[in-house]
Amino acid sequence: MVLQTGRSATIGLTITTSDTAQQLGSGDVPVLATPRIVALAEQACVAAIAGALDEAETSVGVRVEVDHLRATPVGGAVRARAVLTDVDGARLTFAVTVHDGDTVAATCVVRRQVVDRAGFLERAYSSSV
Repeated sequence: MVLQTGRSATIGLTITTSDTAQQLGSGDVPVLATPRIVALAEQACVAAIAGALDEAETSVGVRVEVDHLRATPVGGAVRARAVLTDVDGARLTFAVTVHDGDTVAATCVVRRQVVDRAGFLERAYSSSV
């Protein structure tokens, strides 16, 4: 694994009813749900480091801090831009900004850990049986 800060990616999303707080159970209004913002932020982080990890490696989410600042209705569109801001061994930190047009809809700090895929899955499945 050779990762340097500054790697980035942007992911877009047009809001459908399946992305809403009503649908995801995080509220009762038909607007973009905070859990969906978290998923979008993590998707952008994964895209930012795509191709940079060894074949046997993957990254897993370990912490997300989110400030959801603006409601986006069904039919609206957002884009999440993730920038790798820190590499501390296998620990990665990303700054993610989610825009609704020119307005910041959310900001996130996402921490991910680089792991050996096979070993991670083996531990996950052996501990849950």
